[in-house]
This record gives sequence, C-alpha cells and structure tokens, in this order.
Amino acid sequence: MQAALFNFQSLLMVMLLLICTCAYAHSIFPGIMDRNKDGAFGIFWKFARIGERLSPYVSLCCVAMAVSLLIQ
Repeated sequence: MQAALFNFQSLLMVMLLLICTCAYAHSIFPGIMDRNKDGAFGIFWKFARIGERLSPYVSLCCVAMAVSLLIQ
C-alpha cells in the first residue's frame, strides 16, 4: 500500500477503488456508515458521499484508468 503513495497512477487507482467500495458498502449498510460520520471512520463516509454524488465522473475515471492500464 505504501508503494502506491509514491506512484501517482497507483494513488489514483487506490482512491478510485476506495470511492467505489465505500459507495457500494454505503448502499448495502447505510446505518453503519451514517453512524460514523465523525472521527477516524468519517473518511469512509466522505468517500461514499463522493461516490454517490459524482458517480458519472467516478465511472468515467474508472474507465479511463482501465484503458490506461490496457495501453501500458
């Protein structure tokens, strides 16, 4: 995981995966994530909110990331 922080493309991939995973988990278990809006686990609620509100842009970024990985 730490190596992903030094490579920009890997960092973007980790961020996209976190956003997608948190948005999916929030749709399945909304009560658990809504209870933890504050504190250390609040970051996951924020990622879920980004995934819900910006879902068309997040999906375009996921497609762009997949295409860029295929090209390499």
